[in-house]
Amino acid sequence: MQSYDQTSLSSKSGPITDSRGNDGSLLSVLKTLLFFTILMVTLPIGLYFASKSYLFEGSLGYSSSDSYFYAAILAVVAVHVVLALFVYVAWNEGSRQRRDDKQD
Repeated sequence: MQSYDQTSLSSKSGPITDSRGNDGSLLSVLKTLLFFTILMVTLPIGLYFASKSYLFEGSLGYSSSDSYFYAAILAVVAVHVVLALFVYVAWNEGSRQRRDDKQD
């Protein structure tokens, strides 16, 4: 059996850093990814059912088959909007990190 040095294990229990040395940048990226993942699942599904029942069938008076079609189109548009927002946020986050690295 191998014995491990306890001091070397306990000295590594500091703040979480990634390979570039940025404290919490990995955590920030994971939070952004989790936020957009939840948004990607909930927004189109919620928008589909809400727009089908309240907007298309309730307010506009469309038939059930027509409201399915238009609500699905609205949900697909919502997916594309969320994807575009994710790409925009990820692009700006990467450029912000590069600017911070250049200032150091």
